[in-house]
Amino acid sequence: MNLLELFLIAVGLSMDAFAVAACFGLTMNKVTAKKSAIIGSYFGSFQAIMPLIGYLLATQFSDKIVAFDHWIAFVLLSFIGGEMIVESFKKEGCADRECPAEKCTDRECPGGKRPKKEEASLKPAEMLPLSLATSIDALAVGVSFAFLSVNIVPAISFIGVITFVLSVLGVKIGNIFGLKFKSKSELAGGIILVLIGVKILLEHLGIINL
Repeated sequence: MNLLELFLIAVGLSMDAFAVAACFGLTMNKVTAKKSAIIGSYFGSFQAIMPLIGYLLATQFSDKIVAFDHWIAFVLLSFIGGEMIVESFKKEGCADRECPAEKCTDRECPGGKRPKKEEASLKPAEMLPLSLATSIDALAVGVSFAFLSVNIVPAISFIGVITFVLSVLGVKIGNIFGLKFKSKSELAGGIILVLIGVKILLEHLGIINL
């Protein structure tokens, strides 16, 4: 697996964290570097740890199913990507405030000043379940890494850094623009993972050689 493929997988996996980070930004009256770093650190750490766990579990039996390894990688990545694509089509409501307008957008509320928002908690009790939920997909990707003989330490470090950066950006984007890009990010992430899975399978079958 080359650096570009790893980067695309990292971005794809990060889209769930990006979307949740945007929701955090939506609740914040003021985005600070400290708050953004806390969110990015939680999501980035879990996004790095989960594929490592998947990799360690899979390496115990990867040599026994070497004939099917690329099929497994294809199925895992396609399934994860497909789920993200389906999620991207679910409608989002106006989550940051009550608005009397019949038609409203996430960052506008006619008829006066928007009420002060109640910020989401960044305590471990709140962040740990969210971090785990957004990184479960990375566990399956770690399994596929074992079958593809990926150098795991640089790979998970790269994924963690990419997730941290995108999560920090997500907080800021969510605070400025609301949830307008949430579904688009999930759709893009899902498509990326499916395409990587298809590429791996086609290379294994000898149909393409990139």
